[in-house]
Amino acid sequence: MSLAERARSVSRAWRGVAVASAPPEEEAQTEPAYQLARVVVVPLLRTWFRLQHEGLDRIPRHGPAIVACNHISYLDPLTNGEAVDRTGRRPRFIAKEELFRIPIVGSVLRGAKQIPVARGARDGSSLDRAAAALGAGEVVVIYPEGTVTKRDDWLPMEAKTGVARLALRTGVPVMPMASWGSQAVWQKSGKGSLRPGRPILTAVGGPLAFGLEPDADATRWRDVTDEVMASVSALAVELRDRYPRAWTG
Repeated sequence: MSLAERARSVSRAWRGVAVASAPPEEEAQTEPAYQLARVVVVPLLRTWFRLQHEGLDRIPRHGPAIVACNHISYLDPLTNGEAVDRTGRRPRFIAKEELFRIPIVGSVLRGAKQIPVARGARDGSSLDRAAAALGAGEVVVIYPEGTVTKRDDWLPMEAKTGVARLALRTGVPVMPMASWGSQAVWQKSGKGSLRPGRPILTAVGGPLAFGLEPDADATRWRDVTDEVMASVSALAVELRDRYPRAWTG
């Protein structure tokens, strides 16, 4: 049984979620909000910043994948989305619910069928939607920390266990992804820098397969989450250590 078939089976068994039959990349062509982002936002990113990518070939060209990223800037969803889009895949982000309440931004997110999550709530609907997306063979992007890191060195904080719960529920491998350079551009507070030509590095590591464990407990969730974040952190450290010094001031 393929990963896509296994994810479909598990998703149905858990919630009876109906799985779309059309490939997500074909469906994405009919989503005006997603096409608007591709036509307007992606060219701006590629023009304004010096985007550099490594390991994008590790993201599967077909079938489900979970991409787990570090979070150092509010710019990350744009640059991470550009990286996934560059592979020919359509990213489906799990994003905090508050963003969906912002005028225009919320409309775009809903129109692009992104997945809202209520932080701190015991609402499992976001995982249900993410599992259904994986069952349809899509790429789901998640920031396990749940927010931009608060560490002074910009490395990942301890993550929440949502990424583990999703991976163990569906059996879909996790692709660790890390970015570096965007922390200087856009933060919640403080002066950001829009200096053109800034390098923003993105790297994807090898897949982490944990198997299908829908009955896993909280201890297992934490172990899997820590393993995922160890891989993400290692990628982030590697990018940090070779980031151009001319841009670190």
